[in-house]
Formats: sequence, C-alpha cells, structure tokens
Amino acid sequence: MKKHDHESRRIFVKASSATVALGIIAPSVLRGAALVRRQDEQDEAQDESTCCDRSYATVEDAIKSPPETVAYVPAIYSGTEINKPDYLATIDLDENSATFGKIIHRLEMPNIGDELHHFGWNACSSCHGEEGKSRRFMVLPGLKSSRIHIVDTYDERNPKIHKVIEGEEVKKKTGLSTPHTVHCLASGEIMISMLGDADGNAPGGFILLDEEFEIKGHWSNNTQGMNFNYDYWYQPRHNVMVSSEWASPKTVAGGFKPEEVAAGKYGRHIHFWDWNERKINQSIDLGEEGMIPLEVRFHHNPDSTHGFVGAALSSTMWHYFKGEKEWEAEKVISVEPIEVDGWPFPVPGLITDLVLSLNDRFLYFSNWLHGDLRQYDVSDPSNPKLTGQIWLGGVTGRECRLKGKKLGGGPQMLQLSLDGKRLYVTNSLYSPWDNQFYPNMKSEGSYLALIDCDNENGGMKLNADFLVDFGAEPNGPARAHEIRFPTGDSTSDIWV
Repeated sequence: MKKHDHESRRIFVKASSATVALGIIAPSVLRGAALVRRQDEQDEAQDESTCCDRSYATVEDAIKSPPETVAYVPAIYSGTEINKPDYLATIDLDENSATFGKIIHRLEMPNIGDELHHFGWNACSSCHGEEGKSRRFMVLPGLKSSRIHIVDTYDERNPKIHKVIEGEEVKKKTGLSTPHTVHCLASGEIMISMLGDADGNAPGGFILLDEEFEIKGHWSNNTQGMNFNYDYWYQPRHNVMVSSEWASPKTVAGGFKPEEVAAGKYGRHIHFWDWNERKINQSIDLGEEGMIPLEVRFHHNPDSTHGFVGAALSSTMWHYFKGEKEWEAEKVISVEPIEVDGWPFPVPGLITDLVLSLNDRFLYFSNWLHGDLRQYDVSDPSNPKLTGQIWLGGVTGRECRLKGKKLGGGPQMLQLSLDGKRLYVTNSLYSPWDNQFYPNMKSEGSYLALIDCDNENGGMKLNADFLVDFGAEPNGPARAHEIRFPTGDSTSDIWV
C-alpha cells in the first residue's frame, strides 16, 4: 500500500473518532472506521516486512543489483568549537538526479557530543527471505556518548529518528561503553563491539540488541584472552568470528602517544572465536610488525576461510586463513615509513581502513598519514599484486585538488559499491587524532570523494566531477566518517 493511502485512512479514522466523541456518528460508520483501522494496521504490518527488501540471496545477486542512489555519512562536530549536534547526511548518488552529489537531508541527533563513528543495519543479507526482516533501521552509535540511535530509513531520502538508547542505560545494563562495529545477525538480533567497560577501561566486549532494539545483554560468554577490542567479522559456515584490537577508550581519547605503545597500551592480537560457544578458541600475536590491527574482513564467499586485517601502526597487511590444525596469519604487504621534515621519526603509512570487493578479488586500503589509497589484486591472497594507487593529501607534501578544493587530511574511511566499480572515501579518523595530526580539519571540514575503479583489469581514477564538501555546511565545517548505502555495500552484508 502506498504511503499516502495510509495517511488518508488515518485522517478518516481520526475524524470518525472525533465525531464519535461528539455522539453524532451512526453505528454503521463506526463499524466502517474499525474495519479501516484494522486494514490500515494489516497493511502497515505488511509494509514493515516488504518496504525495505534491500538484501540479496547470494553474493552474485548483490553484484548484479542496480547501482546505489543514496549514501549515508555521519557528520561530526565533536572535537570542534561548533556547539551543535552531530548529524547524518543523506547524499544523492543518482546520476540522473538534479541533486546528484549533493547533501539532500541532514538528520540532527538529539544531543551534542556523540562522536558518531561506525554504524550498521538491523537486518542484512544474513536474514534474506526471513519474514518481517528487512534492511530498514540503521543502528548509529556515538563513540563518545555511548548512545545508540535507531534511524528509520523507510523513506531512504528522508530518514528519521526512531529511538535513542541512552549511554547511561547501555553502561548500566551491560557494564560496557564506546560502541563501535555494528553487524546484523541471521537471528534478527544486532551485535555491537564495545571498546571498553563503563569507565573506559579495556578490554570491552560485545552486546546484543533484540529486534525491538532493546538491550539483551552480552553476546560473549566470557572475554578471557582478549586484551582490547575493536572490529569483528563472523563466518558462520565455519563456526568462527574474528576480532581485532585497538586500545582502551581512555587511551585513544587522549590522542596518540608513542610511549603508550611501548607501555603495552595498544593491541597486537587477532582473536578467533567459537561462534556457537561464544568464546575465544585461538589468539594470534602479530608481534612488532602487527601493531594495532584494526579493520578485519573475511571473504564474502561464505565457504571461504580467508580474510585480511590491516595493522595500522606497523602499516602492514595480514592474510589470515584456516590451516590444517589452526588459524594462521601471514604478512603479505608492508608499507615502508617515509622521512618527513619536522617529524622526529619516519612516518608510517597508518593503514586505517580496508575493503574487499564482493567477488573477493580486489583489496583496497588507505594510508591515512602518507595520503595514498591502494588497490591490490588478491586473487591469490598470499601474493597480492598492486594494481592501483592514488594520492589524496597526507603529511608527505603531495597536494591534491578536486573541483578547486584542496583535499586536507588523508584518505581514511572507504566504501565500495556492490558491483566493485565505485569507491567512496572520506578523510576523518577520530576527532582527538584528527586534531593531533591534521589540526586544520576542524576549520576546513571533510570531504566525500569518488574513485572510479576498473574491476576487471585493475586501476583507479579520481572522479573529477564528484565532491561533497563538508567544509561548506550550514552550521560550519564538519568531519565525515563511515559510508553506507541502504541497498547494501561491501562491508554491510554477511552471507550464511
């Protein structure tokens, strides 16, 4: 049923109810109003399950799906002098639209100081075909506030706040804080990695929300063996989840201090969990060459046991896989540090994000400090081949201009279209670290840029006609972070 039909029925029922109150409505009209109300409720219930059928039965179906026409990007004022709430920017990606490449909607959060960061969906392709489960509600946490915002994308170009779970409620019910990665589960539940306890200490854990967005409690039966927490990805056909380590919320909130690395306050392990038993089976210490492993990605092929993790500080990419007896990890890419004037030590690339194409052939990652974005052919995951490289700022002195704007900061968050042809990139990492390494970002704001990718032969090209300038926002320059599409992207969906 169309939305305006629902509205017409609501108006009729409301008017009928008002007339009943005045005692001037006939019984036959009253019965008619009741029937209309029941039909309206039935149609709305049907819409709940069919309005946002944006998932896919297989990886191949996702790759063949139509191009994305909308993107959601959190815009952040935390860590700036602008005393305004963070907001969710809706961006028009429809090439046939008059507003292509523009922000068409801004959804302000109810409070100031959330530090919106990573976010996900209530349902994805792990729930495909399940009655009543559709990719409609966005789960949008605040890294600083620990609030969890539930955003309704029924009208994908005009999202609305559906519910807010206050940070104090999260801490009281779970003893955890600082929500990070959000994944939907095949059960209909939502799982969120938490970076710390209620006081901001490591190691954190994982919590579950039910389908009504109520806090269920912890996912893990115990966190024995986990030093810190950050990202995770599960591969249910192999009864495994992998998680990574950053540091405690208290540590990272104070900016980056090399002495805290030496003091053991940053992670260097990846953990392999028994998905059914909800406990760590095996941990791998990546050592000095694997300091601060952040984003983890299993292959999209649910039969595969291969995946990648980027170690930010060591600027190395690791391939992990199931060996004959246990999980193994091998370093497959190293980004060498660069001497930069004014720096007391060689500058690491700082690999902060990575994404795999849906066909598991191309790996992309960003070097936030060096300022380059790379594409590798990982058809043989043990032997990646560099097939593309673009420079977008950084601290090394390479200047990049797009549509007359100098791109400040370095490439950071990445999102790849389902067909693997369009890579979107923003430049904000985390406000205390932005302020430390790229202090001009507060006054210049962020950007969203588009990279055209050759998904057959390899290669990348900066799209000269696309730029979303978050430095020109109505309330002042804002930082931009993760990117999501309502129809799915290369980091939203897990197939079971």
